[in-house]
This record gives sequence, structure tokens and C-alpha cells, in this order.
Amino acid sequence: MPPEPLGLGVDLGSSGIRVALIDRHGVVPAELAAPYPGPFEDPQAWRAGLIGQCAALPPALRARVTAIALDGTSGTLLLCRPDGALAPGSLAQALPYHRACPQRAAAAAALVGLAGAQAPAAGASGSVARALELVATATAEGAQGPWLLRHQADWLMGWLLADWRWGEEGNNLRLGWDPQAQAWMGRIAEQPWAAALPAIRPSSAVLGPLGAAAAAALGLPPGCQVVAGSTDASAAVLAANPQPGDGITVLGTTLVLKQFSPGPIQGPGISCQPLAGQWLVGGASNAGCGVLRRFYSDQQLAELSRQIDPRRPSGLALRPLPRPGERFPVDDPELEPILEPRPVGDALYLQALLEGLAAIEQQGWRRLQALGAPPIRRVISLGGGARNPQWRQIRQGLLGLPVLNRPQCTAAQGMARLALSACPQP
Repeated sequence: MPPEPLGLGVDLGSSGIRVALIDRHGVVPAELAAPYPGPFEDPQAWRAGLIGQCAALPPALRARVTAIALDGTSGTLLLCRPDGALAPGSLAQALPYHRACPQRAAAAAALVGLAGAQAPAAGASGSVARALELVATATAEGAQGPWLLRHQADWLMGWLLADWRWGEEGNNLRLGWDPQAQAWMGRIAEQPWAAALPAIRPSSAVLGPLGAAAAAALGLPPGCQVVAGSTDASAAVLAANPQPGDGITVLGTTLVLKQFSPGPIQGPGISCQPLAGQWLVGGASNAGCGVLRRFYSDQQLAELSRQIDPRRPSGLALRPLPRPGERFPVDDPELEPILEPRPVGDALYLQALLEGLAAIEQQGWRRLQALGAPPIRRVISLGGGARNPQWRQIRQGLLGLPVLNRPQCTAAQGMARLALSACPQP
């Protein structure tokens, strides 16, 4: 019998890259993760990270890969040439998802128009504002086009294909793509830079085989198919395989909430995309585990967490943002962190930070329901923070709902599952 085909999933997260292989029975024969070999804003670090992770996979497994899909951080945007080459100077760096552009917010809202006023593309944290900033910077620096505007996952997908035309639907919601109308919102398509926009394909669309250069660099079969992936948070949802009434919280560098809804919802900072025959709605805070690592190592987090009694609140009310600015549950580029007062005891301070993150999560679920999403009956936790039992108890007490921790379900597995299912075998 021929060897079992494998799907390869690639997760371009906030702090590093993860790859996973999966077969049709859900078996994961290999999964690897590592930090980016360069700054997060450097697209070359994304590509080098992928090449390095694939090189670490056993050759016998790589030979069985029939499809690949990748996800990326929602909103990380860059300028590149039509052949994928990076722009010169400062423009060679991407604008990361957490960098708001309040100076472009009014112009972004005007382009999106009244019909999209509540869409994530309309605010300072949307990719329309980042696109305007990139285009303005290119003009100011005298950098001549033609240009393409591509999100993190779409740029690397272009390298896989040796064709940078495409953009996946979910990754481009913040750039003003309307999944209901299947068109760009407002006056976006009328702009002088509209030729830089991608041709949108839905998640799970089969785009074609690997280009020769990518196949050689990754050590993958030339016939391996490239499948349009998703955002990192949506990929995690696919890995968790939620049931009706489940909410998904991703406790990674950032805090992400996702749930399925029978219909679309809109609001500043809200993502909404068709996926698996339903609407996947949610939002991503700038707060998350990233702020915890500013104060404690992973070992300290584990040791101090064991000293926490979740039944006894800290009495502090912190807002653990890593820097000024928030995307969800409120869209406010100037919202200030609250990281003080800091008590003498490290365990008590960690508890207060965890409580602050739980309060943001609670506010997020309430916001989604206020906008029309159905109430959730339980929460499934993913990401590194899902390994912390004390945090789970804090969250469960505040949310008043059962909270299940499933740290073994990763976004890379979700992409591997998607890739394989999109390419049925004869």
C-alpha cells in the first residue's frame, strides 16, 4: 500500500513559527516550533523560519506531504513588488498587527464608508489605515511602484506558489474585504493604489502546486498543493473542532476570542468570516501572555501560579496591555495599560495580571453577545496559557461557565487538517 498522505500546516504566530503534519485519521506524526530567526517585522525571517522548520522534519515524512496551508497574524501588512521582492529601506519591514495608525483612521473610515463603519477595516487598528500609512511612506521616500499590499500569510503563500496575486479571505477582512458582498467596501477599489490589492480566494481554496524554488527549499514534493489558509486564530478554531455553544479562547501572546454564529455581526475590532458553512466571529485583544513574559519567565510563571489560590481575589484591578492601544473588546488606539500598583509578592501580582486578562475575556464575550452572537455555554482554551490550571479556575469563576483547557490543539494542526481535507485523494 502507498504511504498515508500528510497535510502540512504552518502557523505564523506572534512570537514564532510552528509546523505540524497530520494524516486523515487525525494522527500528528510530527510538530515543531521555534522563534523567528529575526525580528517579527522582517518577512525574510518568516520565510527563513519556515525553511528551517521543514528542514527539521524527517525526510520520509516530508515526502508524504500532498498539501500545505498556512495562517498568519491578522493585520500584519507589507508592501512588496509584484514578484514578491521587498521594498527598499524602512518599507522592507511589515507593519505589525498591534501597531495602530490613528493618524490614518479618519481617512480609512471615509474609504470604507457608512456601510462598513462598524467593520474592523474602518478603525485605526485596521489594515486600511496601515495600507494608507505604507503608501504615504513610499511616496514620501520616493519609492516607485508598482506595489502589492499583502498580509503576512498571503506574502508567504505567494512565495510558496511563485505567484503573489492571491489573498485569503479571512486575512483581508481588515483590509476592507466584504465577505457578504464579495467585494471591497466603500471606495477602496477606486483608489490609485487599488491595483495593489490581492485577488481574494476563500479559505480552503486549492491555489495550485508549489513553485519549483519553494519545493526545493522546503524539501517537499513538487506536486504538493498550496491551499488558502486563514488567520492564526481561525486556524486554532479549526484544530479545536468546536461544538454548538462552544466559545474558543486562544491564550497566546495575544488574547483571542472566537465563536460560530448563524449570521454575521459587525463592530469595530470584530472579525467576521464564512468558515465551515457558518460565520466565525470574534476579536483579538492586544493583551495576552506576551505581557506576562515582560515580568516572568516560563519557569517563574509555573512556580508562582502554584502559589495562587483562585478562590481569594487579589483585590487589584489591572489592565495588562503591553503598550497603549487596544483592538478588542474596545477599539481605542490610546487606551492606557494599568500595571500598578505592584504588590510586594510576585505571586499576588501575577494573580492580579491573570485576573485582569480574565476581565478582558469576560468583556469580550459580553461584547460579542451584545452585537448579536449567540450566548456560549462553555469555553475551550487553546495556546500556551491553556496549560495553567490556576488561570483556568480564575477564568471559570469570573465567566461563570465551564472552561476546558486543550493546549494540545494548535493552529498549525488546524491548517494541516484544512490542507489535507481540501485535497481529497482518489
